[in-house]
Amino acid sequence: MQTRLSALFLAAALVLPFAGTAALAQAAPESRERLLSVTGEGVVRARPDMAVITLGVVSEAKNAGEALSANNASMTGILEALRAEGLESRDLQTSGFSVEPLYSQPPRDYDGSTPFTPRIVAYRISNNITLRIRELARVGEILDQVVTLGANSISGPSFTVADPTPLEDQARRAALRDALRKGTLYAEAASQTLGSIFRIDEAFARPPQPYQMGAAMRMEAAADSAVPIEGGELTFEAQVSVSWSLSD
Repeated sequence: MQTRLSALFLAAALVLPFAGTAALAQAAPESRERLLSVTGEGVVRARPDMAVITLGVVSEAKNAGEALSANNASMTGILEALRAEGLESRDLQTSGFSVEPLYSQPPRDYDGSTPFTPRIVAYRISNNITLRIRELARVGEILDQVVTLGANSISGPSFTVADPTPLEDQARRAALRDALRKGTLYAEAASQTLGSIFRIDEAFARPPQPYQMGAAMRMEAAADSAVPIEGGELTFEAQVSVSWSLSD
């Protein structure tokens, strides 16, 4: 009997230390890596090297065929003039063509007592082309020429660059440099040491916003043979988020 009790006490002494160790391990908090995250911004400005213009001819006539003939004659003359000025086929693109019937309106003294049936009184035909001008010094000259040849609907110019990738990459590099500068500043202010970069995320790389010619300038383009045009500057923006691990 005494031998059996001794064996039980020995078994309990062996089990209890392991049970206590397991409980302590379960209660210990999980270690978490500390991170510092900042956002860097980069801005690059550059002069445009290309202008994009949408121009059109709008013609009206009682007969659809007559409106089409007049429209075709004006647009053909415009396209021939543009090609003669050295614009390549890749820079000329039809962007819209429409035929729209125009209906009669009720007379001014119409009181609604009798049904009014609208009838087609004319047709309106619109033909639009979008052109890219790679010599900005010639934008005003070309605008004057197309207006003289019959273009009566003009939108633009929008200024851009033919190849924005190098400028966008400059903005990205500037954004990363800004993030690295901020990360170093915050770590020093908090008496922490930056570890290796944990993550890099590009928030956005915004393409250049086109500079639009205002309505007043469009009116001037139709009235003045010397159309003043200024390309100004384009802004390329990028934003990047960078995270580091921290240590004391």
